[in-house]
Amino acid sequence: MSVSTFRRAARETVSGLPREFWWLWTSTLVNRLGAFVATFMALYLTLDRGYSASYAGLVASLHGLGGVVSSLGGGVMADRLGRRPTLLVAQASTAVFVALLGFVRDPVSIAGVAFLVGMASNASRPAVQAMMADIVRPEDRVRAFSLNYWAINLGFAVSSMAAGFIAEFSYRAGFLIESGMTMVCAVVVFLKLPESRPDKGLDGGSGEGAAVPRVGLATVLRDRRFMAVVGLSFLVALVFQQGSVGLPVAMGRAGFTPADYGLAVAVNGVLIVALQIPVTRFIEHRDPRRLLVISSLLAGYGFGLTAFAGSVGVYALTVCVWTLGEMVNAPTQTGLVVQLSPAHGRGRYQGVYTLSWSLAALVAPLMSGAVIDRFGAEWLWGMCAVVGTAAGVGYGVLMRRLPAEGPAAGVVVEDAGIPAGGASAPAAAAGEPASAAVTVTASGSAATTVTATGSSAGPAAVTAAAEADAV
Repeated sequence: MSVSTFRRAARETVSGLPREFWWLWTSTLVNRLGAFVATFMALYLTLDRGYSASYAGLVASLHGLGGVVSSLGGGVMADRLGRRPTLLVAQASTAVFVALLGFVRDPVSIAGVAFLVGMASNASRPAVQAMMADIVRPEDRVRAFSLNYWAINLGFAVSSMAAGFIAEFSYRAGFLIESGMTMVCAVVVFLKLPESRPDKGLDGGSGEGAAVPRVGLATVLRDRRFMAVVGLSFLVALVFQQGSVGLPVAMGRAGFTPADYGLAVAVNGVLIVALQIPVTRFIEHRDPRRLLVISSLLAGYGFGLTAFAGSVGVYALTVCVWTLGEMVNAPTQTGLVVQLSPAHGRGRYQGVYTLSWSLAALVAPLMSGAVIDRFGAEWLWGMCAVVGTAAGVGYGVLMRRLPAEGPAAGVVVEDAGIPAGGASAPAAAAGEPASAAVTVTASGSAATTVTATGSSAGPAAVTAAAEADAV
């Protein structure tokens, strides 16, 4: 690839996205650059504080449990209070609790604060995903989610290396640095990001807009197609979690050193940073049905091939296989969740989707430990292949009935006269009439299309029967 071709590809990858997206992207990158706790919490507790490995595992589980709790709470807050207030509260709270974690000494206090850190840090995820869907045009969302995922991995790769040097100096300094960088994210949100939540009229509130069905957690849980996607996401997440929970244990049992594991798994971060953007360009306009099936199989069989690994080089090759599945799955899966979510319920839908990964983070360590102890690592890798295959088949069956475009659940309003993109969409020219085609689709009912014409000064009014079961 020539330099000019590379520059053109890079320009096309980042062009056309609204300014608000890039501020949100910057917030994500800064947040991940300071990810000290997630990287060195176990080492801090065992080496610096002198606690047992069992206690360190308990603290890690409580951290994950906090994420499970806040996955739903953060989604509800994003829809009720707004994306911006949720991000502010979550990031400011995370900064306070992370700083506190560097000073507490009592075992019970450490465990309690770790739970609060997990809860606060995960509360922002549904709001970030919902805001991204609000401000980015539908045709650009896969690219936007991929760029955000790239920022997460770039930040984590850099922070992992930096955290090692910081830990040599002072673990407390690491906690304080992460706290400070998280607070910087909160400031960025406060100063640069406008609220992107759809108008209250879209959520049954007052205003000139039409009242449409409210979306509560009960609505999400009754959405069978979406919950099937969440279940499949949980299976895929169980497989991907083995890269950080099953793989190091299995390599240790096989006589490899922690440095060997670090070398093998480092391939994951390097590939994502180097190839995520080119892979995104390749998959951006391809059929998500096939992409989800292929990514599930790559994940399952990538880990399945680990059963035949006998050297660090072969382990690294298996990491390459499942990392490719990860790069394809992450933006495609997130785009599917947005496609299935009504605009005024994106926070709750994203919260339930995030819950699938939080639960996987809880279950995966227990599952891998039990399987390796009782049956051996080969059984774990065989199970990964089976689970990946089951997820691929599940996506294949489910996606055959998925509409080519547009959400399948809840209610969505699409204005043909106003460009998509939420807060970043340009306003219609003054005095120019806008014709709005509004499609209302409710779970379990037939679609109804209403076309209305009005001026650019006021939205078309559409009324739909609603069930007010919002949480």
